[in-house]
Amino acid sequence: MERGLVLVVEDEPAIAELVALYLRRDGFGVHLESSGDAALAAVRSLSPVAVVLDVGLPGMNGIEVCRALRAAGDWTPVLFVTARDDEVDRLLGLELGADDYITKPFSPRELALRVRTVLRRSSGGVSDVLQVGSVRLDVGERRAFAGADEVSLTSTEFGLLSYLMKHPRQVFSREQLLSAVWGYSSVAGTRTVDVHIAQLRAKFGASSPIRTVRGVGYSADAS
Repeated sequence: MERGLVLVVEDEPAIAELVALYLRRDGFGVHLESSGDAALAAVRSLSPVAVVLDVGLPGMNGIEVCRALRAAGDWTPVLFVTARDDEVDRLLGLELGADDYITKPFSPRELALRVRTVLRRSSGGVSDVLQVGSVRLDVGERRAFAGADEVSLTSTEFGLLSYLMKHPRQVFSREQLLSAVWGYSSVAGTRTVDVHIAQLRAKFGASSPIRTVRGVGYSADAS
């Protein structure tokens, strides 16, 4: 488990074992749970580097698990597994703090790639401070500020905002952002870019440096 421990929460044993197989091939340790209550306990006791979380769990579902984690101040990266693509906007738009999603049926190889990408976004180690207007990012400590107020961001939100702020006033299409921040390219996946942009704007309010260029994409601009 050279890459760390991933908690997989899935109530279908065949899917859980297949996901575990591919994650282990990628060098991750894997711990399996099949219920929401057990997932919360496992996060507290095992401190995984990421959580692969099925939305459609019996009892306490994946949405409630993610909400409970974020309410407790736990920002462990979460990748939702959902059965319906039309759930995605709603799931990512409820301020749950999910970092990515994948829909069933999915390629376990792609899921392992998504986990690696989420972890790259959440890793620190770079000493750098970015500032556009009153918004400041401490890249090394993975902290965000609007003026003097600290703003809590998921690893994906931080990665998206830092990418835009590293290239101020440069306009990026949704496809470019999806490739650069999420690590994959899919026209169907560009909706998640819009959802995360909306989340960032909601969190920063009037301080948000993100500008929409109609018909093109987004940029970070103090003006």
